[in-house]
Amino acid sequence: MHIPQFSILYVTNPLRSALFYRELFDRPPVEECPSFAMFVFDSGAKFALWARDQVEPRVSQEAGAMELAFPLADDASVDASFAKWQADGLTIAQPPTRMEFGYTCVALDPDGHRLRLYCPAPELV
Repeated sequence: MHIPQFSILYVTNPLRSALFYRELFDRPPVEECPSFAMFVFDSGAKFALWARDQVEPRVSQEAGAMELAFPLADDASVDASFAKWQADGLTIAQPPTRMEFGYTCVALDPDGHRLRLYCPAPELV
C-alpha cells in the first residue's frame, strides 16, 4: 500500500504562497526559490508549492482544485481559528457550519486552494 507523505500545490507565485503558509504552519520552509518552496513537518510529511507554469508535465487544470483539511479538538477551536483567519484577511468560503461529518469552516489560500478546519462529529470519532 502506498501512503502519501508529500503533497504539492501548484501555485502562481511560490514565494508569495510560502509567506502565507509560513504563517499558517508557524514554521519557515526548508527550501525556497522563485519556482518552488517546501515545508517539512516533525512527522516527516512534506508540503510543497510549485510554480504552476514550471510543472512538468504541464498541467491543464486551474489552480485551487485542492483542499487541505486540519482536524481540531473541539468546536471552540474551530471558532477561534476561524476568527483569526478573518482577522488575518483570508477569503472565507464557508463560515463555521455544522455538517454531517462535524463542525467546519473553509477559507482560501492565495491561489484559491481550500483550507478546511473541522472538528469531527462525536459519533465519527
